[in-house]
Amino acid sequence: MMFSNLLKKTTFVLALLASAAHAAPTYKFHSRGLSFDYDNVKVRGVNLGGWFVLEPWITPSIFSDWADSTTVVDEYTYSATLGKDEALSRLSDHWNSWITQDDFNAIAAAGLNHVRIPIGYWAVAPLDGDPYVQGQLPILDNAIGWARSAGLKVMIDLHGAPGSQNGFDNSGKYGSVNWQQGDTVAQTVTAIKNIAERYTNDSDVVTIIQLLNEPLGPVLDLDGIKDFYNQGYAAVRDCAADTVVCFHDAFEDFVSVWNGFTAGPKNNMLDTHQYQIFSPDQVAMSPTDHVAAACALGPKLASTDKWTVVGEWTGAQTDCAKWLNGLGKGARYDGTLAGSSVVGSCDGKYTGSVADLSSDDKSNIRHFVEAQLDAYEQHTGWFFWTWHTESAPEWNLKDLLANGLFPQPLTDRQYPGQCS
Repeated sequence: MMFSNLLKKTTFVLALLASAAHAAPTYKFHSRGLSFDYDNVKVRGVNLGGWFVLEPWITPSIFSDWADSTTVVDEYTYSATLGKDEALSRLSDHWNSWITQDDFNAIAAAGLNHVRIPIGYWAVAPLDGDPYVQGQLPILDNAIGWARSAGLKVMIDLHGAPGSQNGFDNSGKYGSVNWQQGDTVAQTVTAIKNIAERYTNDSDVVTIIQLLNEPLGPVLDLDGIKDFYNQGYAAVRDCAADTVVCFHDAFEDFVSVWNGFTAGPKNNMLDTHQYQIFSPDQVAMSPTDHVAAACALGPKLASTDKWTVVGEWTGAQTDCAKWLNGLGKGARYDGTLAGSSVVGSCDGKYTGSVADLSSDDKSNIRHFVEAQLDAYEQHTGWFFWTWHTESAPEWNLKDLLANGLFPQPLTDRQYPGQCS
């Protein structure tokens, strides 16, 4: 996922406020050899965040020992501080409990048809000298079986690359962006190859492999990113003739930069992430502004020339959730993040359940969710971020469903026609 770097979100502001007038796509890719019809059936999915790649805001209890320090801020420093034996013990307990077959069943019962599972390179292609621990893959194997049993399709998403592709904590290592240096790109291709090889006989379930989550295009070499996408596509095709190869827009305009590009001859998918809370201007938007910005994305998505999913989005209109901007950091919305000014109160939005929000907040969330569903289904579909959290309201799909703030069935609308 996303969060603590403003540069990461700059292009989103432009995209959200851009004109919705775009030319229609000139061609489509077809679902050749796939067990899901991406041309005619909408992707309705959810991310299983915080499972195999730690994020402090999703599971703050895991990081509670370091709440008042800067020693541990991500999975890299967590593992380095604890040492491999203790880290493996604690993380094994987490991996085996955070998501289970019951979750897959509940996801399917809610009408969703896909899950996106983030995983780090260290799980599939560990490097000597790294503090990370392994043991994720047998549980990921189980997850593929759980998805099959529940009737769900799976996108496996390489969420962290050697050197960090964006410097965010959700890449595994917070700080500098060192991907594209040394052997890091080749090592990332190896990770993709290992994923494709492992699940080559599971194409009935693993229908999509995402080459890399959120490479930070504005500070990386964009041609180098595209070259990596070509290499990653080839690595997948060496093992899987038809599996969809998904690539992120690298925070560049998903029409002007990515129309005309393919990683390979068939079954390409573009992923864009749409949040409206990671800049001062965005958190200052009114609920009506948020809905309008979401609706403006629909025609633009429809103008892309390949399958395009919004692979991450949320019901949140503030950045109030505890540690959303990084462990120990505050929020722009209430002025507790360094350099920010107060927009409003984070009461009830820092921790807890959406059940405890005001009626106005609940209505605003439901309006916003419905608008995004209507916009994103103007093309291939979406994956909500995330299935559940320990304490972050507005981000917890399980909690939103339980409290009537996410449509059931998914086509139900309390506020129809918002994007008309």
